[in-house]
Amino acid sequence: MSDRVLGVLGGMGPLASAEFMCSLTRQTPALRDQEHVPAILVSDGRVPDRNAARLGQGESPLPALLRGIRILEGAGCGAIAIPCNTAHGWFDAMSAATPLPILHIVDAAAADLRAQGLRQGRIGLMGTAATLAMRLYQERLAGYEVITPDAAEMAELVTPAIELVKANQVAAAYAPLAGMAARLHARGAQAVVLGCTEIPLGIAAGPALPFPVVDTVAALARAALAWWRGP
Repeated sequence: MSDRVLGVLGGMGPLASAEFMCSLTRQTPALRDQEHVPAILVSDGRVPDRNAARLGQGESPLPALLRGIRILEGAGCGAIAIPCNTAHGWFDAMSAATPLPILHIVDAAAADLRAQGLRQGRIGLMGTAATLAMRLYQERLAGYEVITPDAAEMAELVTPAIELVKANQVAAAYAPLAGMAARLHARGAQAVVLGCTEIPLGIAAGPALPFPVVDTVAALARAALAWWRGP
């Protein structure tokens, strides 16, 4: 058991942050309270919209992200997990502003792909428009051909479904998300990365998909658990 304390920079969105904490708890092989990962969650939904900021339509979330990091530093956390894919567009700036290691969600997704036996080849990626535009996965995943929804599919299926999850209409998000994932699979994707932390919540609201997926909420929770265990 480790005495490390995990910091969770959340609120982007709040439901995804709550699911991260649930996933971390479920995946910890604990027999009693004292064997779980000590964690402090800052869930602040006031962080400016990351998608709007990266598309030049809103203010930068970086000052709010750094405020959250300062809270976690002051609380004695030893590392930070951010259960929001798009926020990783500011990963370098956040990392430069803190001595604490920040667990990168794309690295966690890559580890999940490898654990499923997929070390190369074509994979599908679903995420926010900003995550796709920033090429967070395409630039960091080595050895994979990444295919994504087209602009029409983003507008008709993915973006509205993400908004449904944020509005707590999770069940309604399943059909468009599952349909988009099936399209990517039909285009040759061996697995589909659910690269927005709202998307796994929508997918979980219906029948399991008949092909491999990467739940980035669960993958980041596994990375956090691995950090806590050491070395």
